Amino acid sequence: MSGRAPAEILDADGIAGLLDGLTLAIAERFGDDPGLCLIGIRRRGDELAQRLSRTLAERLGRELPCGTLDITLYRDDFDSLSEQPVVGATDISFPLDGRIVVLIDDVLFTGRTIRAALDEILELGRPSRVVLVVLVDRGWRELPIEAALVGRRLETSRNDDVQVLLTGSDGLDRVVLRRGARDG
Repeated sequence: MSGRAPAEILDADGIAGLLDGLTLAIAERFGDDPGLCLIGIRRRGDELAQRLSRTLAERLGRELPCGTLDITLYRDDFDSLSEQPVVGATDISFPLDGRIVVLIDDVLFTGRTIRAALDEILELGRPSRVVLVVLVDRGWRELPIEAALVGRRLETSRNDDVQVLLTGSDGLDRVVLRRGARDG
């Protein structure tokens, strides 16, 4: 990584605005479905899912089931992780069969995290549909996976790092971009 200082892409107000837009889009597209549920991918996608769940409940006038998915054991690079990988709990206390699952993550990059999440979801049940929602799409897909709803698209280089910081995990809300060494 380069020694350059990270650039702030979004502050707390920017993130709040994106989440409001995502809430509205989810409500308009899927709000009438009684089987709608949200699942966030652990390490920030779960916090985003909780926030979206609260705002959707206000907008729709009903609570939505909301769960957390830990994909550590489903990663295709699991064998190359540290000797003691940290495995969190998957917490989905509702059936997935026949539901519209809104799968939420913070940053979409190669698509491998989403592939792992889909594998785990399909082991837990058979939803009627899985809709991917991400706060930031930074490009550089390695798998044919695209988000249905995106808060913000960023032009990045492959070696850049996009980091989402959230109040629950990091004490503040912001998105930063650290420029990496250029390919070439």
